[in-house]
Amino acid sequence: METSIKVSNRLTELFKKKSNNLLNIYFTAGYPGLNDTVTVLKALQKAGVDMVEIGMPYSDPVADGPVIQQSSLDAINNGMTIKNLLAQLKDIRKEVTIPILVMGYFNTVMQYGVERFIKEISEIGIDGVILPDLPLDEYTEHYQSLCESHNISNVLLITPNTSDERLHLIDGITQGFIYMVSTNSTTGNDAKSTEQNHDAYFDRIKNMGLKSPRMIGFNIKDKKTFADACKYANGAIIGSAFVKMLANSHLLEDDIIQFVKNIKG
Repeated sequence: METSIKVSNRLTELFKKKSNNLLNIYFTAGYPGLNDTVTVLKALQKAGVDMVEIGMPYSDPVADGPVIQQSSLDAINNGMTIKNLLAQLKDIRKEVTIPILVMGYFNTVMQYGVERFIKEISEIGIDGVILPDLPLDEYTEHYQSLCESHNISNVLLITPNTSDERLHLIDGITQGFIYMVSTNSTTGNDAKSTEQNHDAYFDRIKNMGLKSPRMIGFNIKDKKTFADACKYANGAIIGSAFVKMLANSHLLEDDIIQFVKNIKG
């Protein structure tokens, strides 16, 4: 692992200014319609979210639940690709000022070209990337300096099974936030049996004295689950519930603003 270069972007600046009750919304690029990406993004900013994750659709999204899987397949059928997404976002910083992250599977980024991808998202003004299937040692050995030199925060995930040793390693190289996956299952599931394990896991992480901000994701879906997560971390991430709303939306901007209002109160 090379010596870290300090990253400074909209994401890192946000955590300096605001440290609690942060709302991060995930949606799939090119969904519900191919050209809805920017519309959704602008509506989320207008609604008052703190940051946004844009999913890059992939044909085999194994870590995602059925709602996001379906949105990914629909977006691909709509014609969404990384190239199309970056073209759609080319001038986004003329209108959107909140932190933007892109999230997806490493295979699609490799096919596009990792260096090309990092360089181009940096030029557009994207602040971070989340690639859950990129192995930690591969990141530190091959891509950490690339991300840092372009001021891109690479967000790493932890789960209830992550060891203390790995947690401290991730904390030491995090520039942005640590993504706390609330369960060991896929996104958007309704398993109630996991709830009793949340508090012990959340307490364990909260009491470890980690220096990095933390955001809790997976199964955050309403005002209550958002508020509960914010007791243990800097904020929370909502994905499947928002994507499900998009699937049934008739007035996209109005429905997005109402969704966020229902979460934040």
